[in-house]
Amino acid sequence: MRMFSIATENLWLPDIFIEEFMDVDHTPPGLMAYVSSEGRIKYDKPMRVTSICSLDIFYFPFDQQNCTLTFSSFIYTVERMVLSMEKEVQEISNTSKNLIRSKGAWVLLGIQQRTRRVSFGTNQYDQITFYVAIRRRPSLYVLNLLVPSGFLVAIDALSFYLPAENENRAPFKITLLLGYNVFLLMMNDLLPDTGTPLISVYFALCLALMVASLLETIFITYLLHVATTQPPPVPPWLHTLLLCAPRPANCCPTLPYKPAQGPHLPPAQQPGLKEPGKPVGTAPSPWETELIGSPGSAGTPQEDGAQKQHLVELWVQFSHLMDTLLFRLYLLFLATSLLTVIVLWST
Repeated sequence: MRMFSIATENLWLPDIFIEEFMDVDHTPPGLMAYVSSEGRIKYDKPMRVTSICSLDIFYFPFDQQNCTLTFSSFIYTVERMVLSMEKEVQEISNTSKNLIRSKGAWVLLGIQQRTRRVSFGTNQYDQITFYVAIRRRPSLYVLNLLVPSGFLVAIDALSFYLPAENENRAPFKITLLLGYNVFLLMMNDLLPDTGTPLISVYFALCLALMVASLLETIFITYLLHVATTQPPPVPPWLHTLLLCAPRPANCCPTLPYKPAQGPHLPPAQQPGLKEPGKPVGTAPSPWETELIGSPGSAGTPQEDGAQKQHLVELWVQFSHLMDTLLFRLYLLFLATSLLTVIVLWST
């Protein structure tokens, strides 16, 4: 017989340990070793290792981690014990890829090996370090975190197409905001317990955009309320803006503002033109009174009603203009933020 088995308790075993080991050794007792006629001993020790690994979760859930397993000895120096590999590291890596069990959460990318000698005082010890590269499977987190969040943000952006005068626009945005907060509370268990990953920044950004969208709706609702109840006089700069907004090419910002100039007024009411028989220094026209807000002007009730109606139309036009401008800024900021996050994740 060239080989026989013997209990390991009757053999000398080296004190090889794993530096990253974080648990008690649960190796089953009563293991056997094989001794050959040439004096070689083969001892396969099954172990379940709970080790410490420094994780960088900034790119979660598209992160890759590098963990190490360092085998060394406390007592025996290189004069008494030399550590070496029985198999090639590539063979170990291929075998590990077939045997790894990670509940589908991780993928083993590869294993690298390095042998070195560490000096402590005058003594030198052998060390074998294995570098294990793993990658997280992101499908679970994409389907449960990123996709629902993207749907809610898209619905919030589409809510801008509701008419600004619609009284259900603000409650709809409030409902979306509350739903997003409930979604974050429910999905909190899927996020890492420590650190600040990029996905948390993404969620905070989406929440901030939805809050800004709600504040924009409140602002536009307030403008429309003021415009329809007590419209204030239109400032000259605002009137110029409203005239230039539909046709920017026709706007000349270098020219001074002329309140009464416009195609809707008769030539007799334009500045620099006097109506025949009308002396200089007479009361301003209704349009001039409307723009400067003069309380001393007199007019018929029909003229006052027409002036107020025109003021309402100007302020409503300004509200719609602000709504369009803020919506475009919202889309620009949303697209820029999403592209930045995607670029960071892809790197």
